[in-house]
Amino acid sequence: MSDAHSSPSVLFVCLGNICRSPAAEAVFNTHLATQGLTEQFTADSAGTIGHHAGHPADGRMRDAGAARGHTLTSVARQVVRDDFDRFNLVVAMDQSNLEDLLDAGANPDRTRLLGTFLPDYDDDIDTPQEVPDPYYGGDRGFEVVLNLLEAATPGVLAALQHDF
Repeated sequence: MSDAHSSPSVLFVCLGNICRSPAAEAVFNTHLATQGLTEQFTADSAGTIGHHAGHPADGRMRDAGAARGHTLTSVARQVVRDDFDRFNLVVAMDQSNLEDLLDAGANPDRTRLLGTFLPDYDDDIDTPQEVPDPYYGGDRGFEVVLNLLEAATPGVLAALQHDF
């Protein structure tokens, strides 16, 4: 692996990179800051499609995140093949995103669903929970997404600390 980062790194991926994955990046960065680990890890986000490339995160997600202390500053971009070498861990928000990533050449040993990082997840008996796309739903959908991201973030950090 030709890792461009000197620190363990994670790429969060959803469909368009305007709701779930930029929120995951922001939640992860907030968690790092509260742990005093900001300089030790790198996080980014991307989408499996480039339709929203160059746009900021959805305003509803920015507002929902801000209400919880998360600042979404990323600009949407599409995943590129180089990302699979640059990042130690690639985290997909749902099964469709995961399949798209694997079809594009992502390393299956370093590409996982976010739901596998939830505290009660047991890979021997559970099907990983997907992070639902809140784009076409109401405000409650953004809260559900943030709940899942906040619950899974410590597990993502632990994986980076122990596996990479």
